[in-house]
Parts: sequence; C-alpha cells; structure tokens
Amino acid sequence: MPDAVAARRLTRRLRDGGCGAAFSRRWRARALNGAALVGVCVALCLGSAPAELAYAAGAAATAPAQAGRPAVPVPGVQPSPAQPPRASVPGFNPPPASSAPPGTTASGPVRTQPARMPFYVATRGTTTIYVLGTLHVGDPADYPAAQPFRAPILAALAASPTLALELSPDELLISQDDVSKYGVCKRDCLPGSLPEPLWHKLALRLRGNPAALDAIKKMRPWLASLVVETYDSLSAGLQTEYGTEAQLQNVYLKTRGKIVGLETLPQQMRAFTGLSLAQQREMLAQDLVQTPAQNVADVRALHRLWRVGDADAIAAWQAAKSENLARDQRISDSIDNRIVYERNRRFVSRMLQIAAPNKPVFVAIGALHLGGPKGVLQLLRQRGFVVEPG
Repeated sequence: MPDAVAARRLTRRLRDGGCGAAFSRRWRARALNGAALVGVCVALCLGSAPAELAYAAGAAATAPAQAGRPAVPVPGVQPSPAQPPRASVPGFNPPPASSAPPGTTASGPVRTQPARMPFYVATRGTTTIYVLGTLHVGDPADYPAAQPFRAPILAALAASPTLALELSPDELLISQDDVSKYGVCKRDCLPGSLPEPLWHKLALRLRGNPAALDAIKKMRPWLASLVVETYDSLSAGLQTEYGTEAQLQNVYLKTRGKIVGLETLPQQMRAFTGLSLAQQREMLAQDLVQTPAQNVADVRALHRLWRVGDADAIAAWQAAKSENLARDQRISDSIDNRIVYERNRRFVSRMLQIAAPNKPVFVAIGALHLGGPKGVLQLLRQRGFVVEPG
C-alpha cells in the first residue's frame, strides 16, 4: 500500500484498478503496493475509458510517495501486451510505446530473466505461507513470455490451493461505486478543504492541465492526493498490464481457480475515508513537495529495488523517503499506521485463517508491506514462523 514514499505516490493510490486500491501504503510507495482502487478513481473523476483507466491506475500504483496502498488489477481489463493502452487522462501524453518487441535489441532477440522480486517462504511446522511482494505496474521485461516468474515462485504457485491478494477480484468489480460515493463531491469541495497556500500550490502544479484541475476540485483531499501521484507515475513509462497481480493470475488461473482477498472492500475504503482532515491535507502536501520529475525518479528507483527483491532494503528506502516528504512527522506517522501497519496486521491475521497444515497459501501483496520492524515478514516471525528468502 513497496513501496514507502515512491510506492506511496500513485504507487500509493492509482496503480491497478481503482481509487480505493490506491490505498496501499501512502501513495507512491502506496501505489506500488496497493492501487487497486485508484484506477477506478481516475475513471470516475477524469472520464477515462476502462482500459485507459486501468493504465492510469497501474501507473499510480507505482508512485513512491504512497506505495503502501492496495493494488489489484481491474477484472475484465486485459490489454494486449502487443499494444499497451495509452492513457488519455486530460492533459497527459504518456511516453510513446516502443516499436521493438519486448526482449529484442537492434541486433536481434535476447534471453531475459524474470525480475527477482521480494519472495519469501514462511514455515511453522507443516504450515507454509509463500509471500510475494508485488508492484501494481511494471515493464514487459519484468515478465519474460517464456518464463514470467522465477522457478521457485512458479513452483510455489503450483503447490498452493489458494492465491490470496489484497482484494478479491469480485470485490474489485464493485469498488468504483464506493470510490465515487466517498471520494467525490457534488460541488467544488476541495478548495475549501485545504489551507489557501496548499490549494494554490496544487493549482500551480496543474496549471497546464485545466481539465484535471476542474475535476480535482470535486474530490476529497485523500483522493486528490492519489490523482496527483497518478499523473506523476504515468510518466515513468510503466504499464498496468505488467503489474504483478495481473501476471500472477494469468499463470495461476491456467491450473487453479481459488483466489481470495486478505481484506474486504469496506476495510480498504475505511483506511482512507477514516483519515482526519489534517491527515488528508498532509498526504496531499507530501505529494507536492517534489517536482514531477523527482517523483518519476522515485518510481523508477522503487522499481529497480523491487527487481532486486530485498524487502528490507525496500522498507529502508521507503522510510527515508517518507521522512523526507513529511511536513508534520507526527501526522505522517499516523497516516502510515492507518494505511500500512494496521493493514499489515489484518493481512497476517487473514493469512493465518486461510493457512492449514499441508495446504500452502500463496500471498501476493504490495512490496512495501513486507519489510521492516512492522512489516508482514516480521509479524509472521512473531507468530512463530521461520521466514527465509525463496
């Protein structure tokens, strides 16, 4: 909900399919971690078509500022890898699609290896939980067609009767109505919800995009924060259809079919709608600390760390980014607690309900949720599990 700050941005909010999903850590880091609802938000607020919305959501999910937000692909939206959707959010022109097929160079085809990704095996007696840290957006090179995941990850998927994501596909289908209900006003409510200097700063950021500025005026501050992060994240060139959850389902559904959620849609929504006005203002203020170019650089840095696959390194990077972006450290910490750490505890409780002796569970959640002293891996250790890299 990774990725902390970079993941938090859109990575926090928009990544894979809905405004609500954008809830994972804080947006940039949040987006990379959980942007399932952000895509829905973009579609609702900016009028994008479903495929375009999914793309925007995916990009947001990789935003470093709020990477801890939930991120789940939008069911039914399966863009062709050969022709990735080009987002048409107002005022945004995404990087042009490459003319060369993935995995090729000027001299011909090359053999690519799948990203390492943060992947861990937690065991307690005969109970096994496989934990994969996801990004809600990605690059075609992350998932080579011949072998989209490393052999240990594929073996774990094959051995698991259950695949657990942050939200179940069924819950994601109904997320758009809730995002609209709780994140969008009937009137221009945002200017009056923000201190005048913060509103002027936001208006200045969107001065070249009048359509987006007009739409964002009707959003609650938490949703506006996700949208700002999404615009920055889209420019990083990552694609929603190459988000980890979508790729996992492509592999898993060929042989199995039981996919469950670790939290319900109302639980995920409350992580954001329950934020105080001060917390929402802090979120939005953090999104405007850096320039769009700096935010894009954070998204790419988080993507590189995710490819390496060290959850604790990702957590440390996110913590440093979060501290740098915080305007009020106390309020910022309270946001992380609600959006990331409370959800981590809920994830682990749900994992233990699903897991059973000799019936492994494969869990895929935003990478920023895994590492650090309050991360999912440490919580599993506290429950008596031995956790090792897979």
